[in-house]
This record gives sequence, structure tokens and C-alpha cells, in this order.
Amino acid sequence: MPGLLRGVARTAVVAGTATAVSNRVSRRQGRRWNAEQAEQAPPQAAPPPPAAAPPSGGVDRITALKQLAELKDQGVLTEDEFNAEKARILAS
Repeated sequence: MPGLLRGVARTAVVAGTATAVSNRVSRRQGRRWNAEQAEQAPPQAAPPPPAAAPPSGGVDRITALKQLAELKDQGVLTEDEFNAEKARILAS
């Protein structure tokens, strides 16, 4: 039974971290597309304010950092991706 729980917990950690990283990449890509469209569109009075970051959903920093470390150890994240996400988590 402990092996099963460990496997389920590891899957939850990986899935949660992968979702967080995927959401961040999607937001970054969306901002790039918006910036490209803004350059092509005629100038307007003022651009809208940037969207606020979504709430952490109750995940504390230590858990998020452990999840990132596991993904880095598994080779899912590069060193640069790991450092960027770690800085984001510590800044929140």
C-alpha cells in the first residue's frame, strides 16, 4: 500500500507542476501574440493593465519548489526553466 500511495503522490506532484508550467508558457505566448497584434494595430489611447497572476491555489512555496526539483531531476525542466520558475515562486 505505501508503494501505491507514493506512486499516486508522485503522479499528483508531476501533474500539478506540469500544469503550472504549461499555464505559464501559455500566458507568456499569449502576451507575445498580443504584443505582436498591438504593433500591427493602430495606436490607441492606453493599453489595458496586465492581468493579475492567478492565486496559488493553496500550494505553499516549499511544495512547489520540491515539485520543480523533482521535474528537474527527471529531466523534464532545463536548468534555465527551473531557475525562472523558482524565482517566480520565491517572488510570490
